Amino acid sequence: MRTIDDRIVHELNTTVPTASFAGKIDASQTCKQLYESLREAHASRDRVIKNCIAQTSSVVKHLREEREKNLDDLTLLKQLRKEQTKLKWMQSELNVEEVVNDRSWKVFNERCRIHFKPPKNE
Repeated sequence: MRTIDDRIVHELNTTVPTASFAGKIDASQTCKQLYESLREAHASRDRVIKNCIAQTSSVVKHLREEREKNLDDLTLLKQLRKEQTKLKWMQSELNVEEVVNDRSWKVFNERCRIHFKPPKNE
């Protein structure tokens, strides 16, 4: 799901012209399309990660309730710990996502700032 972020430098180098080629390509349209693609990709990944966090949180809550009823069940304890670890991993993935997004927007703004101005409300 991070392909667009992984390839943003290449994408900009091949689609946004340098000053010597500026007349041959519509850089504003290219930057606008890339902007929309980045926005959609970031929103989609954010939605998916948050959905996974919500589902895993629900499982952890259920397992905690079950654990309180049956403190001697070691299998339940192992399952609870496994789900808690998964939840922490997903939450840390949100932090990774923030770093990836920031890097992509920085590169985008460096190359497209003279060709395209994103709407103020975003």
